[in-house]
Amino acid sequence: MTLKADGVRPLVSMREITKKFGGVTALENVDLDAYAGEVLAIVGDNGAGKSTLIKVLTGVYQPTSGSITLDGAPLSMGSHSDAIAVGIDAVYQTLALADHLDPAANMFLGSELTKSFLGFKFLDNKRMRMEAERVLFERLGVRLKSMSVGTESLSGGQRQAVAIARAVYHADLRVLVMDEPTAALGPQETARTLTLIKTLRQQGLAIILISHSLDDVFAVSDRIQVMRRGRRAGVVQTASSSQQEVLGMIVGADAAAA
Repeated sequence: MTLKADGVRPLVSMREITKKFGGVTALENVDLDAYAGEVLAIVGDNGAGKSTLIKVLTGVYQPTSGSITLDGAPLSMGSHSDAIAVGIDAVYQTLALADHLDPAANMFLGSELTKSFLGFKFLDNKRMRMEAERVLFERLGVRLKSMSVGTESLSGGQRQAVAIARAVYHADLRVLVMDEPTAALGPQETARTLTLIKTLRQQGLAIILISHSLDDVFAVSDRIQVMRRGRRAGVVQTASSSQQEVLGMIVGADAAAA
């Protein structure tokens, strides 16, 4: 565990995480620390181990060896549902939205709110819509023009907001992983999404941002962890680093010098 200068301990720590798939080692002795109220960016080339690492953190994969702690307590997860139960969730690049459903239905997909009438349960669409509007505005500062349209008709940035709102609706969310949140977005919607990330950081969440865009990484992150060939190549403070330094770590010092 790496304490900050002020003695604050990480919210979540991963130590010596190794993940093997048969004879292939995807991760080897990787450490990670994420603090409440900060954005930790993870960068690296394709195949560097970024996705595997966050899938271990979110319970999708179980590590071959290594340990994870949350608030200093040992954490063992057998599934993504276990991760959600302890306050760790992820918004992936695909967003996993049902395009034909409206924003509220997407937010509550699989955990719909119901009401009873004459002994029968019905979907409480009005309450779900009100809750969706509340979470979008109170947590993300977003108001949609209409809550009655299919999500497929929303812009890329609005769809991203719905996916994020679905994750942050759970009051016990503490760690949010965001996988390439600005991919395929235009400049204006990218800026809005980066603003959403800053908003969530201010609310005390630990944000782990996976991105190929160093411009985005340097715009919102507090620290940057570089992955290379399944290992942690290093961690830098964003404010005291540069894109050139990070690129050098991504490709390796020898290649950068060449």
